[in-house]
Amino acid sequence: MNLLLTFLPALLFLLFLFLLDSFKLVRVQTLILCVVWGVLCTLAGYVLNTLAASKLQLDFDFLSRYVSPVIEETLKGLFVYYLITKKKIGFMIDAVIYGFAIGTGFSLVENIYYTMNAPPENNPLIWIVRGFGTAFMHGGCTSLLALMFMVSINSYSMKILAFLPGLFLAILLHSGFNHFPLNPMLQTLLIMVLLPMMFAVIFMISNKKLQQWLEIEFNSEVDLLYMIRKGEFGKTKAGDYLLSIKSHFPPETLVDMYCYIGLYLELSIKAKRNLMLQENGFPIVVEDDILPKLTELAQLRRQIGKVGEMALSPLIRMNYRNLWQLNQLKG
Repeated sequence: MNLLLTFLPALLFLLFLFLLDSFKLVRVQTLILCVVWGVLCTLAGYVLNTLAASKLQLDFDFLSRYVSPVIEETLKGLFVYYLITKKKIGFMIDAVIYGFAIGTGFSLVENIYYTMNAPPENNPLIWIVRGFGTAFMHGGCTSLLALMFMVSINSYSMKILAFLPGLFLAILLHSGFNHFPLNPMLQTLLIMVLLPMMFAVIFMISNKKLQQWLEIEFNSEVDLLYMIRKGEFGKTKAGDYLLSIKSHFPPETLVDMYCYIGLYLELSIKAKRNLMLQENGFPIVVEDDILPKLTELAQLRRQIGKVGEMALSPLIRMNYRNLWQLNQLKG
């Protein structure tokens, strides 16, 4: 019974978050990898915490309050860093779910270890605190780290700088939890109430932004691509803008820019189409020529260069989300 209390709540909450994902942005394989990474982090964290305690002669309180949070949140955050820098996460919703999955994997092994090594006369309230408090804390800290990284990713040229504020917050919250400033049961109750409320707000905001992004950009991209296909691009504001900068680039670069705009719009529309299909429960469409077109787009992007890309930024915003949506077309 104690074992169920320690790992079942976090698993059920993770399942609940997964089912809330109406756009089906979360991939089951990646979710499982997140849980596995959390398990591996527990083992690595145990080794590093043990080494730190022995080498630095630290007592348990100091270790758990000031050293373990740094080690454990950094380990958990490494996979978040990988997922986001490799464009595997597109929105706040999937960032939160993947982050909680990593924390769940971590808490599973940690709580099983404490359960197996606890004396038989232990109070069952301890396992309630571990199952609902400690497990949710691990998941919540990594979720917030992932969320802050997603929010900051477009604000820094160096990705590591966007990663550090979320890591610092996760460490701070983890350390604060281990200080037990409140009664453990009250602290656990607060986590059980506040964490679902926070996630509910995040899901509502993210869903709203996702809907707006799909509707506004999809309609404008369809209209612009239609004008390009009709040969009337010059009559649009985008066409006027491209003409206004033609004196700054050689003719071959302008041709590449024109091709780049048309190909990007086509691929972007298809990516948004697939998101809409997923939201409504239909299978996505993957055309045979997608990979060659993505390769061609990457080649055109290299040919126009950074200066050309900056010049086209009023027309095409190649920020994190735009790159992520194109990455989804591969699968």
